Amino acid sequence: MKAGFSKTWKALLSWPKPPGERYAACEFCDTLHEAGTLEEGAAASCLRCGTVLYQNRVASLTRASACSLAALILMALAHVFPFLTMDAATLRKSLTLLGAAVALIDEGAPILGITIVLFTIVSPFVLAGGMLYVSLPLMFGRLLPGSFTIAKWMHLSEPWNMVEVFLLGVLVSLLKLGQVADVTFGIGFWAFAGLMLCMAFAVAGIDREELWDRMEVARR
Repeated sequence: MKAGFSKTWKALLSWPKPPGERYAACEFCDTLHEAGTLEEGAAASCLRCGTVLYQNRVASLTRASACSLAALILMALAHVFPFLTMDAATLRKSLTLLGAAVALIDEGAPILGITIVLFTIVSPFVLAGGMLYVSLPLMFGRLLPGSFTIAKWMHLSEPWNMVEVFLLGVLVSLLKLGQVADVTFGIGFWAFAGLMLCMAFAVAGIDREELWDRMEVARR
């Protein structure tokens, strides 16, 4: 019984290929290659320029699902708890990410405030939530309704996920704020830093070619 379950589980975790001929085009030199199956941990490279075409990453679905779930949890913590606290003389101010965006809008910088909301809240949520929605059921060979649409939106939002850019901008600003006030990092800041790492691991957890192949096989 245990051996049969282990064999079935291993089959679900392997990279299934849809029937028929499959091809992969190099993003740099446009050379077209036949996309064959790969062993776990292997990668296929372009025969002309050597660029990696796709990879069969180890425990891809497990890594993508776990990192996406962790990213969503850290995202909630980052927006619930204070991002940082500033002490200047008798003035003490605690700030959250959403509070910073609202403050910018109230101070006459609506474009900057909306940009913060889009790039640090909406885009990471679409990417992490979409990854979890698609990859977790695929671990059991399932495909939830709307998975293809969500996957398309997920890939569209990936270039706009600028969590690390925002964090770098905050660190640069704190170098100047530290001269006029005492700045203390809150739980939200450390959760946001962890969110940045989890988002990077979630995106790198599974190859896009593998994800679409798994979805195609699950749909059939």
